[in-house]
Amino acid sequence: MIDVPDDLAVNLSLHKGAEGRAFGAALPALVGRFLEEWGLRRDGAVMCGMCALVVPVVREADGRAAALKLQMVDDETVGEPVALRTWGVAGAGVVGLLEHDARTGTMLLERLDEHRPLTGLPDAREAVRVLAESLSRLVRVEAPPGMRRLGDAVVRMLEAAGGAVTGLADAGERRLLLDCAAAVREVAGEPGDRLLHWDLHYGNILAGRAEEGRAGEWVVLDPKPLAGDPAFELFPALDQRFDASAVLWRFDLLCGVLDLDRERARAWTLGRVLQNALWGIRLGRTRLYADHAEIARQLLGRD
Repeated sequence: MIDVPDDLAVNLSLHKGAEGRAFGAALPALVGRFLEEWGLRRDGAVMCGMCALVVPVVREADGRAAALKLQMVDDETVGEPVALRTWGVAGAGVVGLLEHDARTGTMLLERLDEHRPLTGLPDAREAVRVLAESLSRLVRVEAPPGMRRLGDAVVRMLEAAGGAVTGLADAGERRLLLDCAAAVREVAGEPGDRLLHWDLHYGNILAGRAEEGRAGEWVVLDPKPLAGDPAFELFPALDQRFDASAVLWRFDLLCGVLDLDRERARAWTLGRVLQNALWGIRLGRTRLYADHAEIARQLLGRD
């Protein structure tokens, strides 16, 4: 039996309500089921992200180290195995998918070195460059049929923006969010068709393991895939390890490595600020996250 980490239980309850609590309660039995069905044994302490449980395991048949990942199937996660297979065929530098159960969303993944995330790289400029180069490999690939689409998300965002902005307490932040929406409207007609990760921050890139033939590689994991414009991918690299003095040079470095039009990238990154703000307002927030507001101000040229 496993103990579900408290942080994961809280996040499941907060973001998924009763369905999330039920999923969390079922996790120990679900882990036991797949340990048996896929011939695995536990090989370390469980780990978790925001909404997923990861159990280090070893395959009994061949002794290969792997990671058992369990998460709810929803709009964000349903495309993950398809995206990993698509990128895997293209040699785009993603974690290998070994098994997948479509009904429960459970996956068996290649084991990476969880002790060496890109967040641990002390040189911030080099970390941004590694992330940008990883993104450049991912977005070369066209999204397969059936993937959720950025264009649909943008329609919903713009429909909600006018009413939602009234939920912000600060007049300056209300104007800022309306300017974000105006920028997105300029590019909404061309949402793109590349296969996007959506959540590529520094913690979602880990060092590969020599046992897997990936010594010296940085490997991408945990996508929330959708089809869209590569410029929609930049925000996590600006927000995580946030440094107000680094926003513009990070943005320029990302645009350069990915060969993006700077104005389109600016508009789509402001779209991410809008998207996050709308989520926060729905949860009852009355202020923008301070770092999100600062990113928006700098990209809009505000003091």
